[in-house]
Amino acid sequence: MSANVGHPGIKIRDITDLAEMRAVEELQKEIWGVEDREVFPALAMRPITAVGGILIGAFDADRLVGFVFGFPGIEQGQATLHSDMLAVKAEYRSQGLGYQLKLAQREHALNKGISTITWTFDPLQAANAHLNFARLGVVADRYLVNFYGETTSFLHQAGTDRLWLTWLLNTERVKQRVDNNLKRELPSAQAESLPTVLRLGRNSSPMLSSKKPEGEKLLIEIPGKVNKLTRDDFELALRWREASRFAFTNAIDLGYRVEEFYRTDRDGEQIGVYLLATTHTR
Repeated sequence: MSANVGHPGIKIRDITDLAEMRAVEELQKEIWGVEDREVFPALAMRPITAVGGILIGAFDADRLVGFVFGFPGIEQGQATLHSDMLAVKAEYRSQGLGYQLKLAQREHALNKGISTITWTFDPLQAANAHLNFARLGVVADRYLVNFYGETTSFLHQAGTDRLWLTWLLNTERVKQRVDNNLKRELPSAQAESLPTVLRLGRNSSPMLSSKKPEGEKLLIEIPGKVNKLTRDDFELALRWREASRFAFTNAIDLGYRVEEFYRTDRDGEQIGVYLLATTHTR
């Protein structure tokens, strides 16, 4: 497969050559800042792609500028693809390249007869949440505490808690997201009426509700720029990790599922807002 994207000269295509897999190794180090022992090796990518794994690269001429990698899995007796890594060079971000790589991955999976892709991500990362929920249409009903343990990546200083995402490729929800790519906004009526179990308070502090969640839907807020917050006030970033962990795990234990994510502004500050719903509302 080879496809042009919105960038002149950039193509998305399969990676099958060992030399290009070595370039994937180097891109992991560049983007995540990990040491060699935490790099997924080319010599493992080679056999995994031979037995059903999917490794797709974005190339500017012959230069690898992004990739997505997934390997076969089984969940509840059904074949799945677990998307372990998605990466785009810093200078190529905010231009839809990650989105295009995920669409290419979806097409590959469907061609292989796979209708479900899973992956994990840090729920405090608003930009990734927007891609995953608003643009791709994933859902999440599992919260994994410190999933990767301690790593050498500078991105993981505040821990490696993750939401486990499920991308149901053939659902109308997903088809509408990938076909229409519409901007999604939180209705003001919902913002005002739904219970918010975690709110962005004064001085960017996390404010947990003392009330037990009730009703069919609820909201969880996060900072819009957690990486900057981590650099500026690491202790505050740790408080957000603890508060969001409590809010998500408590809600999921009560039967809520993460279904939407919105970005908004309040008093000049960017905020991310998750919408969770109970199972019987679907």
